[in-house]
Amino acid sequence: MTGDIVFARTGATVGKSFLIKELPFDSVYASYLIRIRVIGKLSRDYVYDFFNSKCYWNQITDKSVGVGQPNCNGSSLKELLIPVPPINEQELIIKSIKNLQLYSNIIESQQTDLKSLLLKCKSKILDLAIRGKLVSQDPNDEPASKLLERIRHEKEELIKAGKLKRDKRESVIFRGEDNSYYLRTGKLVEPLTDWSFDNLPTNWEICCFGEICNYGDCINTESSVIENSAWILDLEDIEKDTGRIISRVSKADRPSISTKHKFHKGQVLYSKLRPYLNKVVLADRDGYCTSEILPLEFHAEIIPEYARYYLMSPTFLRYADKCSYGVKMPRLGTNDGKKAIFPLPPVNEQKRIVKQIEFMFSHLSVIETSVQ
Repeated sequence: MTGDIVFARTGATVGKSFLIKELPFDSVYASYLIRIRVIGKLSRDYVYDFFNSKCYWNQITDKSVGVGQPNCNGSSLKELLIPVPPINEQELIIKSIKNLQLYSNIIESQQTDLKSLLLKCKSKILDLAIRGKLVSQDPNDEPASKLLERIRHEKEELIKAGKLKRDKRESVIFRGEDNSYYLRTGKLVEPLTDWSFDNLPTNWEICCFGEICNYGDCINTESSVIENSAWILDLEDIEKDTGRIISRVSKADRPSISTKHKFHKGQVLYSKLRPYLNKVVLADRDGYCTSEILPLEFHAEIIPEYARYYLMSPTFLRYADKCSYGVKMPRLGTNDGKKAIFPLPPVNEQKRIVKQIEFMFSHLSVIETSVQ
């Protein structure tokens, strides 16, 4: 009936209670519940609030028996100690709790809004960074076109020396006679309509991501030859949107028979599985990772931190989301990853961009920590 409190006496929900404030039709309660009716000068709302207090839960924990299926029967419930103030004070306590819960809900909602705002702010910072609008350009910097020429020349020399095999599906960007950018993959030529990098600084260049790193070229290692003390990185160990390592596990603590990708300190680790989770890490030590993570090695004049921030930018996220295949577990394919358009600043500007991003992110982190 209205005003009853039902109490879960067994299972994972043992101790949880519910105050029945209205019944639209005649009802019965399940056998695993205990019905409680308040008598005398005792408010049902006060008792229900007590059932949500730390004092109550400490007693329930002590009185519950059993491991797999904990139980707290009616006899144990009768022995609960409950502080009973005068009825007038009970009403004041109920009113105070309601007000505090209201304020708590407001604060929690505002915290959620602020966290969302901070995330959008970080996203905007990265968007400005890869468009040359976060730091000023220095005319004394060597143009990125020279850097790109060196990268392409060095690759050709390695191919001539037989140290590198030419990728017949390699994608290259060039300017057409109409001064527009085009993407050439083998004999296929297509306009870059999905990318808006027309207003980049004049000393920047754009190239394909596969030109400046070894995207998809991983070192596979059988789990049986990995030492027990080695770091094993899985997707669940990486916090989404931040790339923060939330758990560092060794092989001894996480036995596995699956093949791993070997990585070393300084490489960028990119999660190709569900790329919308935005899990990108700069490795701070050597280790092994799930095959769903790609260790990326960049040309010596590409700052890994800058490349990492590019992979976390809204521009790349949109591209990865568009190109991903698979419904339940979408992945970014190797060829699509290589074809991604990479905005390339001069080396010194890459360093300034990274420094500015880290400066701004550190201040945002202080704000984020203060509201948690």
